Amino acid sequence: MKLKRLYTFINSDLDIIEKALEETIQAEHPVLKEASMHLLQAGGKRIRPVFVLLSGKFGNYNIDEIKNVAVALELIHTASLVHDDVIDNAELRRGGLTVKAKWDNRIAMYTGDYIFARAVELMTNINKIEAHQVLSKTMVELVIGEIEQIKDKYDWDQNLRTYFRRIKRKTAILIAVSCGLGAIVSEAPIQVQRQLYRFGYNVGMAFQITDDILDFTGTEKELGKPAGSDLQQGNITLPALYALRNENLRKEIVTTFDPNNEEKMRYIISLVKTSGGIEYSKEISERYLKKAHGIIKELPNCKEKTALLNIAKYIGKRKF
Repeated sequence: MKLKRLYTFINSDLDIIEKALEETIQAEHPVLKEASMHLLQAGGKRIRPVFVLLSGKFGNYNIDEIKNVAVALELIHTASLVHDDVIDNAELRRGGLTVKAKWDNRIAMYTGDYIFARAVELMTNINKIEAHQVLSKTMVELVIGEIEQIKDKYDWDQNLRTYFRRIKRKTAILIAVSCGLGAIVSEAPIQVQRQLYRFGYNVGMAFQITDDILDFTGTEKELGKPAGSDLQQGNITLPALYALRNENLRKEIVTTFDPNNEEKMRYIISLVKTSGGIEYSKEISERYLKKAHGIIKELPNCKEKTALLNIAKYIGKRKF
C-alpha cells in the first residue's frame, strides 16, 4: 500500500500546503528562486506536514493557521537536506542532482539559509509563544546534530549512544515537533500534546533507522543515490555499528575501507549485510514503533488516530 492512501481525507489540505510551499520559496534573485524550486520539485513524502495536520485534528483545527506550521517545518527539513549534501559532498538526492552539484557549495548554503529564513518568517503568523519556544529549541538541536555528524564522520570507535543521540537530533526531533506543534497550535489538551510529541519522537527514530537499513539493502534506482552512500561518506549508521562489534569484521572493514574504490565498498556493504546488523537494526526499529503504538492507543479513537497508527506501521514495513 502507498503511504498517501493512509490519509486521503486530508488531501485537499495537503494541496493547500503544496501551493503554500511554492509561494513561500519565491525569491527575487533568479538563481535563488531556481535553486529553491529545484528542491521543491524534487518531491518528497511531505511526512512532516502530514503529521502536523493529523495532530492538529485533535484540537481546534484551522487550516489557515496550521498551514504556517506545516509549511515551516517542511522548509526547515528541506533546508537541512541542502546543508547535509554540502557536508557529505553528495551529488544525488531522490534521483536528481543536488543543489551543490547543479550549482556549487556557496549557492547551496545560501539557498538553505534562505529557506530557513522563510520558515522562521512564516512562523511569525502564529501568535503562541510556546510554539516559537519549541521551534527555536528544535532548530538549535538540528544544528548541533549537523555538527555532531561532521565530528563523528569516519569515527570507527563511536558507540550506540552517540548514534541514537545523533539521529534524535537529525531526524526524530523534527517529526516529534511536527506532531507536537500541530497539537499546540490547534490548542489540543496538554496531555494530548505531550502524547503526540512522544509518538512522533518514537516514529522518527524508527523512520531514520529504517532509512539506515535501506541504505544497505536498496539499489541505486530505489534509493535515488548510490547504495551504501552513507558509509561511503563516513556516516557510520546502526547496521555498520553492529558489524563493528565483531573484532574480525571490524579489522576487515577498517583496513579495507576506501570511499573511492567501488569494489572495496561493495565488499564492505556485503560484510555489514551478513553480520546480522540488518536484523538487529530492524529489531531496534520495531521497539521504537511498539512504543509509538502504545502511546497513541491512549488517545481518543478517530480517523486521525487510525491514520497515525497506519503510518507508523507503514514506516516499520516499508521497503521504499
